[in-house]
Amino acid sequence: MPNDTTTLPRILAFDVFGTVVDWHGSIVREVDALGLGVDAVVFARDWRAGYKPAMARVMSGELGWMRIDALHRIILEEVLSKHGVTSLDDTAKDDLNRAWHRLDPWPDTVAALTRLKTRFMLCTLSNGNIGLLADMAKRAGLPWDCVLSAEVFHKYKPDPGTYLGVADVFDAAPNDVMLVAAHQSDLDAARDCGLRCAYIERIDEFGADAPKDISGDARNNFHARDLADLADQLNC
Repeated sequence: MPNDTTTLPRILAFDVFGTVVDWHGSIVREVDALGLGVDAVVFARDWRAGYKPAMARVMSGELGWMRIDALHRIILEEVLSKHGVTSLDDTAKDDLNRAWHRLDPWPDTVAALTRLKTRFMLCTLSNGNIGLLADMAKRAGLPWDCVLSAEVFHKYKPDPGTYLGVADVFDAAPNDVMLVAAHQSDLDAARDCGLRCAYIERIDEFGADAPKDISGDARNNFHARDLADLADQLNC
């Protein structure tokens, strides 16, 4: 439930992977469909696990700036090697890499976003690149008012430039923006920049067999089971 209902922000900025879309189930679906003879559940988690270390290589200067599509492709080569997959040519690897453009929304997502859009400006704030986010929105029917990405700022979350960049885009004060995310570390970084925070539980983000801690943080302005619950709390 909210701990501050005296005022509400004008802009809701959404983390996407895990918060809005089910990356784990979607990647498992794509890998299973290829018949690679691997454990698709483990494969999906391994691919995702390479994400933060790869971003760290960019942020440290070891690698030059690149879109998440390019990072996902680098990580995919490593995961394919780890799982002993040698049957995919470069074209097939490129298509599998674009599975991140084809992630399915959580069941509550589209209807809840549609409700929230009646009262708030909705935008993405994702490390995913613009083309990826646009493809995903088109396929899944995600009703964004604006697509913002780390690509716009050439900084990955949790760099302060991403959170403050959203406020700058809309010529708004930081506290007129609320980050909506299923990851407490993301929300902590946003709060440090003066944004408000809404935590979404998504207990099955890593699969039903690997429930995650959904305790959140009492400092969050809102704590919701899912986006539909958030829309209820915001009277949408």
